[in-house]
Amino acid sequence: MNQAHPQKLATSQITVKLRQATTFNGVLRDSLTLRAPLVRDIRMAQRLASDETEREMQLFASLAEVSVAELEGMAWRDYRRLQEAYFRLAADDDAADAPNTPAHATAG
Repeated sequence: MNQAHPQKLATSQITVKLRQATTFNGVLRDSLTLRAPLVRDIRMAQRLASDETEREMQLFASLAEVSVAELEGMAWRDYRRLQEAYFRLAADDDAADAPNTPAHATAG
């Protein structure tokens, strides 16, 4: 795991360690957890957003169970970490679904 961006990965969520503590839901936190998206999360973000940036903010807010305004209050470097974590989570889901991955290999 990359020490510069410590993240905990589970099958359906990823936790991102923030460099700057930020208040979410009234609590000062040094990490934020994104759950894996559902189809309805993607569709809702598309309906609520006027552009790609807003769509991403809506989606991340839903997955982290925080408000868009709270995400906007994050340090930029922490938001970038959140983006990286989301794409890693999505990539891990795709890799787990691929038939030729070690997770799908059979013991010989």
